[in-house]
Amino acid sequence: MVVVGAGIAGVACARELAAAGVPVRVVDRGHRPGGRMASRRLSERPVDLGASYLTVSGPDFAAVVAEWQARGLAEPWTDTFCALGTGEPATKSGPMRWGAPRGLRSLVEDLASGLDVERLDVAEVAELADPSCAAVVLAMPDPQARRLLAPGHPLASRLDREFEPVLALAASWSGRAWDDVAPSGRFDGAFVDDDPVLAWVADDGRRRGDDAPVLVAHSTPGFARRHLEDPGAAGPELVHSLRTLMDLPEPSRTHVHRWTFARPVGERVEPYALVEGPDGLVGACGDGWGPAPKVETAWSSGRALGVELARRLG
Repeated sequence: MVVVGAGIAGVACARELAAAGVPVRVVDRGHRPGGRMASRRLSERPVDLGASYLTVSGPDFAAVVAEWQARGLAEPWTDTFCALGTGEPATKSGPMRWGAPRGLRSLVEDLASGLDVERLDVAEVAELADPSCAAVVLAMPDPQARRLLAPGHPLASRLDREFEPVLALAASWSGRAWDDVAPSGRFDGAFVDDDPVLAWVADDGRRRGDDAPVLVAHSTPGFARRHLEDPGAAGPELVHSLRTLMDLPEPSRTHVHRWTFARPVGERVEPYALVEGPDGLVGACGDGWGPAPKVETAWSSGRALGVELARRLG
């Protein structure tokens, strides 16, 4: 069988199938596994541009994260961010957020170890249909999955969740100059209130544990929609908003990344979808399936679909 999408959901699904003895290959149009847990090298180090961190709630995912921690792949980051915007800066506490010293992509690559992962740009599910392919899994946002299905496919009506876009700005400086922005005197990240351009800022050096002077700012969905055709042109406005928000000098290097389908909108209880299509079983999984759009949700969705497919095909 084939899993289309080498993000954490697709890789988690494939791992369950492989563990059950079901032959599986993973295909992705990217050069490396990772999906929205991707990174890019900036100032000689990888910078997390997609998912900002992971949190842990369930025991199964906790066991995976504990193994990553034991091998130095994941580390606790912080349970405290701040809120910046029109009012006075405020402290925001929540669950422990985890980062990865080598970037969050490294966690997906670790899960993909031993799997057959190949680069392939799939235009439609029908391309993958052959007697040896018992099922196809679409591990991706609903709008992308819908594009791969023929009109009237029974899975299409289940893929009804829309996704918001985000532009991610990575910016580096010669030294750190923003800790005093946080009320605590230590800046890890900030939710940005009532700003038309920025919604979130993460300290990439703090979450990666090397204190590199690198920030990653995520735009608001509205701002991203206006610049999807030319995200690079949005760079100066993103930089200006970040500098104004945090009273910063001009950065030495910047990069803007477009996430057309960054975050699911609304709610969905089902952990995955699985239907009988014209050419066999077709399933869907990812962070759009489950109670909240988190890294753990994507992993749990892919794993649950993999378990069900292994039960049916094993």
